[in-house]
Amino acid sequence: MPTITLNKTVLESLLGKRVPLPQLEKSISALGVGLESITKEGIVAEVFPNRPDLLSEQGFVRALASFLGFRTGLRHYPVTPSGHQVIIDPSVASVRPCTACALVKGLRLNEQRIAEIIQIQEKLHVSYGRDRKRVAIGIYPFERITPPITFRALPPQDIKFRPLGFSHEITGKEILTQHKAGRAYGHLLAGLDKYPVFVDAKGNVLSMPPIINSHETGKVDVDTSDVFIECSGFHYSVLRICLNIITAALADMGGSIHSLELRSGRKSIISPDFTPRKMPLSLQYANARLGLQLTASDIRQYLARMGHGYQGKAALVPAYRADVLHQIDLVEDIAIAHGYGNFQKEIPRGATAGREEPFSRLQAMLAELLIGLGMMEVNTYHLIRRAAQGELMSSTISPVLLHNPSSKEYDSLRAWMLPSLLEVLAGNTHHEYPQHLFDMGTIFQRGQSETGIVEQQHLAVALCGEHANFTAIRQALDYVMRMLGIQHQIIGYEHASFIPGRVGQICASGISLGYLGEIHPLVLANHKLEMPVAALELNLNELFALLQKSTSSLP
Repeated sequence: MPTITLNKTVLESLLGKRVPLPQLEKSISALGVGLESITKEGIVAEVFPNRPDLLSEQGFVRALASFLGFRTGLRHYPVTPSGHQVIIDPSVASVRPCTACALVKGLRLNEQRIAEIIQIQEKLHVSYGRDRKRVAIGIYPFERITPPITFRALPPQDIKFRPLGFSHEITGKEILTQHKAGRAYGHLLAGLDKYPVFVDAKGNVLSMPPIINSHETGKVDVDTSDVFIECSGFHYSVLRICLNIITAALADMGGSIHSLELRSGRKSIISPDFTPRKMPLSLQYANARLGLQLTASDIRQYLARMGHGYQGKAALVPAYRADVLHQIDLVEDIAIAHGYGNFQKEIPRGATAGREEPFSRLQAMLAELLIGLGMMEVNTYHLIRRAAQGELMSSTISPVLLHNPSSKEYDSLRAWMLPSLLEVLAGNTHHEYPQHLFDMGTIFQRGQSETGIVEQQHLAVALCGEHANFTAIRQALDYVMRMLGIQHQIIGYEHASFIPGRVGQICASGISLGYLGEIHPLVLANHKLEMPVAALELNLNELFALLQKSTSSLP
């Protein structure tokens, strides 16, 4: 979880009053923030990843003031049209296709406020932006920019500017090897023929996202009063929320928000957009889950304490809240506002003795065995992009597609585990090798069931490194099976994701448990992996059934 350091003087100034330390400590913890330390000078707190809007003094105080009852309800941020445009060139479509932008004018910056801006930018990069992969943020002095601004992609050798902290101009390619930020984040542009850049009407480069700003047009200082903000990435809905978080914080510093027209071909979007999301909230649903008898008036009051509006049996969710995806999230906010300490304790009427499920014991044992072999456990999502399961794996598999996905990044249910592990390896090519991973989770396939979808538990293992081969993955399998007391065989098998002749089917007692082998070079190239990968996937349901037949209890 990201840790932020809040200036207590700034916090009290924004609150408009002094709050006794014991009350402040109690309120921060009750709000759902991990409080590490609090003194007369500052507050160090851990913010959960689902609340990136709290990663600044301004956002933190906005939530705290509402929770304390000082300024409750939905906060309104007026937006004035600026008359300026940001042109999104078609060249960025395959590189970093989306951006969300805003202008904030009339700021009075000093060293403290600049430090606050840097902190929120860095914390959002690390958490919400997933270390700049999902979102990259740029903040610029608008006085040095000539609009309109264009977001385009250019060959690395054609990009020339002086990056922040550098004494001279270098090319985009040189930035990745010579600049500190380039070396840290260059892997995000690895393998691309063109790099994204923001340029103004005079051809001056503002930045090369997600790497670094220009020293001339991208350095905010105490003389800056108007700033241009851009968030770039792959999904506009994600960028919109990130932009609103930053823009709202700057507005709370005293700036006024101005919108820009984002033009992409014949399409245009006005950005930023602070229109609250309207989410229906059932009173019956909330009471059933909280065990309370709340009225509509109570719901309105509690939602107001958490910064929401309430209108016509629906909550109005602020445009900077990234964590409210379903009405259960609103119920959680109501519970926080009600106070967990105010719920009546009840002793269950029934008495039972809990014990670990046998299947869970199997999973725990497998994890212990694989960790003992030097592997790292990862937890991947049930949702994955369709291409990652199909064409990138050279597979013709037909996964279960989502009817109305909110993102192309997660548009299907995973039908097997290995694509998820390959995606993890593809995102970590900048780390040291070997990288040996395993994951256990649910896969979804069409079959005979009430829903037409059959869910099974699978184990996937991927060895990635110089010595990853069929022998290495076979040795890992043999060890696990020996420890489980299962006699198994490897028989001939064909699988398009593996090298022919270097792949086999795992069988025991005449039952197919899965497959293992060396990943095909074409699949490795699709994931931009330069190291060999050997992998296996096991059906844990079949394995568990086999264990139950062979022994009365798990080892």
